Amino acid sequence: MRDAVLAAAPALRIAAAADFRKPEAEVNLTEIFTVVSEANMAIRRLKRWMKPTRVGFSPLMAGTRGSIEYQPRGRCLIIAPWNYPVNLSFCPLVLALAAGNTAIIKPSEMTPNLAAEMQKIIDESFPSDEVAMFQGESDVAQALLDLPFDHIFFTGAPALGKVVMAAAARHLTSVTLELGGKSPTIIDASADLKAAAHNVCWSKFMNNGQTCIAPDHLFVHDSVADEFLDLVRERLAEVFGKDDDARFRSPDLARIVNARHTSRVRRLLDDARARGATVVVGGDVREEHCYVSPTVLEGVPADAAILQEEIFGPLLPVIRFDELDAVIDRINGGDKPLALYVWGKDRARIRRVLDRTSSGGACVNNTVVQALHPLLPFGGVNYSGLGSTHGEFGFRAFSHARAIADTRVGMVHLFFPPYTARVKRIIEMTLRWLT
Repeated sequence: MRDAVLAAAPALRIAAAADFRKPEAEVNLTEIFTVVSEANMAIRRLKRWMKPTRVGFSPLMAGTRGSIEYQPRGRCLIIAPWNYPVNLSFCPLVLALAAGNTAIIKPSEMTPNLAAEMQKIIDESFPSDEVAMFQGESDVAQALLDLPFDHIFFTGAPALGKVVMAAAARHLTSVTLELGGKSPTIIDASADLKAAAHNVCWSKFMNNGQTCIAPDHLFVHDSVADEFLDLVRERLAEVFGKDDDARFRSPDLARIVNARHTSRVRRLLDDARARGATVVVGGDVREEHCYVSPTVLEGVPADAAILQEEIFGPLLPVIRFDELDAVIDRINGGDKPLALYVWGKDRARIRRVLDRTSSGGACVNNTVVQALHPLLPFGGVNYSGLGSTHGEFGFRAFSHARAIADTRVGMVHLFFPPYTARVKRIIEMTLRWLT
């Protein structure tokens, strides 16, 4: 799998540029590197993951040795989205294969050039009864969901995650749901503002904002907000250009995947403006080119659509705050996000945020890197997902942990009926001993 992806890297870079003008460097970092890293991790550690685990001694089970062995779940379905097609198809596939399963992949129809190259990789690497790929519209996905798979791994929007979970329930199929949500970022008064500005400009506008763990909105302490916004303006000018035309021509900005999604992002921007939001930088939309410039907004009212819906585009609302507890309450008032980011040097305040909130993952003085760390689980909680992936956690998701009790000297017969006075005494003595 690893070698096939590396061999196909030039074709994948060309396909990504054709689908939504994704920069070559981002293809290397977010598509090819991630799959190679996942495969290398599995190659190095699979023996350790597969090794049966001996469990501790239980007094009631004296004479019985307990162990856990990992078995393949069986036939797996992987449904992947369009924003990172290679990564979000092939990383789960690596782990499904590592656990001994067969798999069918359904890629998104919105990135046809990448899907075609992925099809070649699958067809040339695997027999069709081991790994197969089915392309098509939503009717193909629905036909696959009607089948009795043993495990479904879905990455996509929460609304579609509910459809997948309902379909899985018909066959009592286990699921891993990698969803999304509105990942908040807190820039506290003690933060390294330059580092935060540079990092946020990278993580938010990579893939033109079409990343499930990108910062969705910023809470910036009022005492540093003006300085932070100046640094963001400067950084965007350095990276993408100083005016609308320069940013439009930048080779480092991907495009929105299609006209429908461009229109959706524009609607969010227009709604925020109509409700009184001001554009700090950006705001340029060229629908015929599926282009929305990196845009930072201030003064967005709480009822604006951009603060209710997952943005999934290059729009970044900034909300000023004075009291950290108010920010925590606001985060807890919404659905649990896939990621939460907090910037600052005051460790007590950082700890307060982490202790009093819930999210799939979190970063301190960084963003999105929790998804790149190979030894950390990646997944959501409640609305933002179900289950985890990456490395050993993904291997476990695609495995069944089978409990094995191997009896050498049996003791449980002492509790068998008929419940004579002697048996009752043994049970009572056992209860007293345990307590």
